Amino acid sequence: MNQLIVNRILKRFALPLLFLLLYGNTHAQLERKLVTADPEVELIFHAPRQINLMTVEPLEEKTLHFAIMHTFGPLNGGIRNLYGLDNGANIQFSFEYAFDDRFSLGASRSGRDKFYNLYGRYHLLRQNKSGSVPFSLSMMGAAGVNTTDYAFLQEEAPDFSERSSFAFQFMLARKISDKISLQLSPSLAYFNAPMPAYLIEGDQQLYLALGISGKYKLTGKSSLTLQWIPNLNNDLRSNVGVGIDIEAGGHVFQMYFVTSQALNEQYLLAGGNGVPGEEFRLGFNVNRIFATGSR
Repeated sequence: MNQLIVNRILKRFALPLLFLLLYGNTHAQLERKLVTADPEVELIFHAPRQINLMTVEPLEEKTLHFAIMHTFGPLNGGIRNLYGLDNGANIQFSFEYAFDDRFSLGASRSGRDKFYNLYGRYHLLRQNKSGSVPFSLSMMGAAGVNTTDYAFLQEEAPDFSERSSFAFQFMLARKISDKISLQLSPSLAYFNAPMPAYLIEGDQQLYLALGISGKYKLTGKSSLTLQWIPNLNNDLRSNVGVGIDIEAGGHVFQMYFVTSQALNEQYLLAGGNGVPGEEFRLGFNVNRIFATGSR
């Protein structure tokens, strides 16, 4: 008798239960598809830096970006100076850690005036494939200090405040096609006291510039790159750079010719630039990203 009752219950509710199970599974699959229905555009640039300028390229959460950058002497020294390599290099090391996929903090040290910089990047918008967000927008803020020993000066050496400077940058970028990416970088640099002893050409406190970066993909692992940073409020020459990015073995190698020896953001605007074709300098960057958390 009990078995008969059980059979009747199963017959009455088996079909509705099967329908609910199938519907729930299908609905869950649809929900998973909706999460990735409008993915973000990836690899607008190969690395968080391209030539001298930072880019909108974000870091994944709990990853560390290490970069070492070099610029040498001007090419017009000829073969006698091995086209600038004998002049020595301005070198900058930088570390940038991502707390999540939008916010990261970094620190750098460049040899020119033994300059230390602390900076942060925040990614406000990320371009997606549907076009509902047509571009990526990021911002960067930096505070730095010149630590050169000025004991040789007849007057009193500058104090910490006088050595300090600041930089701010917006980065607006779009991957126009699979091959072409462009970025505009309105930039500002401010020096508390731009003293003549500093290795910059400008004598103003405030510098404004509009950086332009470009990438043209040659293969899946390499791209031609372009940089132009025209100064907007002074008569310093604009910074020009052309190069190539190559991904290899987890690294991004960037080789380029540029008209400025400066590497940090403040000196890039105030440091002065050579004449393209006359004072181009060889430079190269090595970028590496490390995962620091459990994946």
